[in-house]
Amino acid sequence: MFIVTEEEAAAIQRAFKERGEWAAVVELRRLFPGVRDNADCQKWVRTIVNWQPVEKADPNPPL
Repeated sequence: MFIVTEEEAAAIQRAFKERGEWAAVVELRRLFPGVRDNADCQKWVRTIVNWQPVEKADPNPPL
């Protein structure tokens, strides 16, 4: 298990957009050198590339 920061996700997404899936796999492995399995990396890259921003919760919800 590992945690991906917004900056790391952006780098992986950028690599995917500019150079394709395998470039994004390489970027993920560069950022997380302990990850060794390319098949797992592909799944994680696809997940990261498809992330959508989470809407911020309303600080003043209606009562």
